[in-house]
Amino acid sequence: MLRYWTAGESHGQTLIALVDGFPAGVTIDPEPINNELRRRQGGYGRGGRQRIETDQVQVRTGIWKGQSLGSPIVLEVPNRDYKLERLDDLPRPRPGHADLTGSIKHLGGIRPILERSSARETAVRVAAGGLAKQLLSAFNIEVIGYVVELGGEKIAPVAGPIDELRKLRESSIIYSLNPEQDADIKALIDRTRKAGDTLGGVMEVRVEGLPFGLGTHAQWDRKLDGRLAQAVMAVQAIKGVEIGMGFEAARLPGSEVHDPIEFDPAQRDSPNLGFTRPRNNAGGLEGGMTNGQPLVVRAAKKPISTLAKPLGSVNLETKEPQEASYERSDVCAVSAASVIIENVVAFEIAVALVDKFGGDSLREMQARYDLFLQMAREQ
Repeated sequence: MLRYWTAGESHGQTLIALVDGFPAGVTIDPEPINNELRRRQGGYGRGGRQRIETDQVQVRTGIWKGQSLGSPIVLEVPNRDYKLERLDDLPRPRPGHADLTGSIKHLGGIRPILERSSARETAVRVAAGGLAKQLLSAFNIEVIGYVVELGGEKIAPVAGPIDELRKLRESSIIYSLNPEQDADIKALIDRTRKAGDTLGGVMEVRVEGLPFGLGTHAQWDRKLDGRLAQAVMAVQAIKGVEIGMGFEAARLPGSEVHDPIEFDPAQRDSPNLGFTRPRNNAGGLEGGMTNGQPLVVRAAKKPISTLAKPLGSVNLETKEPQEASYERSDVCAVSAASVIIENVVAFEIAVALVDKFGGDSLREMQARYDLFLQMAREQ
């Protein structure tokens, strides 16, 4: 089974992802991973920490002459802003953070909680996703994430080839597919910053080139939609996940929700085996399995909990009411969250791919993938 663990604190010496179960024979290039890390640090509305850090991945184990060995891979992203031992504890918990609940749970202070619960940890989750994408690319599976709503302002995505969509996204300061809305969104973020407040939003991830049958209908904890929801909800500040039409499917009759099945012989040799749909309300998943259509996942991110104009809190020592403590923070990190969600989705797709086609080596996986498509076409 392919999986990863992370370790490290926000202001500690380093962050680490230990990736286990990654197949042998995959060419590993750190630069695409570094590009994902750079994008995670970008997007309009970020704070001062991003001017300090220049995240770069270091592949510490599991690689020889540029290829994976099949042994555990350690990905490290050092913190330039290492100062944990010089930092004091916070006296007043911040509403929306893990400060109060974590300090009570562990019978200790706030600092030990916030250092690990911080979204800084997602740097190595992005690195793990960047690694997973290099496996997915060997099967022509492509992943893209982008912003579709920010601060209540909807930003409708556009259709097109993923390469074209990436160009649109890279031209947007908020990583949307409609750069013409950037000026209005920038003004909204600027007004929010002046007010001492923060903004949330909605991100969408699209995965193309998927074969039938990743995931399973047979057990609840192996359904791919459940795995994706858990992985996405586990990202800091995410409060909701939708697949395909999502909650809107509850508001419409079945005839307007379910996707009719068609067959196009011209697409028989593609991963969808010729089975097409005139719409994709299911978001590429039916019965916990991929159905040959593009996978579409959305995530809702709450506004950042640390406010320049703090909300009310309580001094943990005196129990007297005071304003919450303040730590340097962003005004809006929705753009960065789109990068994080894109990469955690990519990793879960890689997990499902390894589950379906075996994980000892890339060559063996590709042979099993080709055999599966051949057998599926012949049945």
